[in-house]
Amino acid sequence: MKYRQLGRTGLYVSEICLGAMTFAGEATGMWGAIGAVDQQGVDDMIGRALASGVNFIDTADVYSAGQSEQMVGAALRNLGVKRSDVVIATKCFGEMGPGPNDKGASRGHIMDAVRASLDRMQLDYIDLYQIHANDPVTPVEETLRALDDLVSQGLVRYVGCSNWPAWKMMKAHGIADARGYARFETVQAYYSIAGRDLEREVVPMLQDQGMGLMVWSPMAGGLLSGKFTRDGAGPNGARRVSFDFPPVNRDRAWDCVDAMKLIADARGVSVARIALAYVLAKPFVTTVIIGAKTVEQLDDNLAAADIALTADEIAALDKASALPPEYPGWMLERQGGRRAPERFVKKG
Repeated sequence: MKYRQLGRTGLYVSEICLGAMTFAGEATGMWGAIGAVDQQGVDDMIGRALASGVNFIDTADVYSAGQSEQMVGAALRNLGVKRSDVVIATKCFGEMGPGPNDKGASRGHIMDAVRASLDRMQLDYIDLYQIHANDPVTPVEETLRALDDLVSQGLVRYVGCSNWPAWKMMKAHGIADARGYARFETVQAYYSIAGRDLEREVVPMLQDQGMGLMVWSPMAGGLLSGKFTRDGAGPNGARRVSFDFPPVNRDRAWDCVDAMKLIADARGVSVARIALAYVLAKPFVTTVIIGAKTVEQLDDNLAAADIALTADEIAALDKASALPPEYPGWMLERQGGRRAPERFVKKG
């Protein structure tokens, strides 16, 4: 397992992060469809992940209405994990009650949510606290001030966001820098070989600002596992069968699967490992969040960390998954590309 710097901080996290969205206990409906791992299963998976070198676990208060956080905290106690040996990330924003203020990124909800998360996990602090979604109502200044207070109080060590547009993250950086607030160090976002949209705006921004990227759904909700066919058929119990998310251009996805299968077969590994290895190979990726329903599935995903794709393999996968041209990207390349440093190297 390799470890990478988390944003601009001095904290190092494993390149694979264990996602806890499948930790559901008695959950039904959408959360039950995503996963219903019981406490013993959670203990087994967290124990296996830690033994493999994973030191990073990501959850959220909204996952199964708090059950995921409870089970993560219980597993750490059951396994006797030293608190400083694990980096715990959680998130707030989602609806946690019937009231109008039981959701969002307001100061009121953030202050209530962080203490509830700490109580559920029975922890004294959260390593990385993230705003789970874009709040179109709450001023960014209000959200950042609340997060800065949590850092000052020692309840939270670092802050991040998830699913925010590039322009709003830049606005947040400007406000934080001007007022001396704790800065977003990470963004958690969807990225996969079949969904490279992040490269248009968000990736250039995070590289410029030194933010860490935590990738969720690197296998597009299991669609890229190699277990689905072009007609949409998949294994019984597969998440994509009952919960078709995130949205994916299926034609492009199948082309990607075909390209990955050639590499997987040649290496004698699963398509899922190649899908994860491709994302891990991107220099702007800090960590890839993997979720599993069984220890066997977890083991296969963890093994992706041992795969080093060759330049030719990456080039083939890049070609199969290339984004279609989109404005202003194609115009920026046409005009600004002429300013690339290599064009000014005198030859001969």
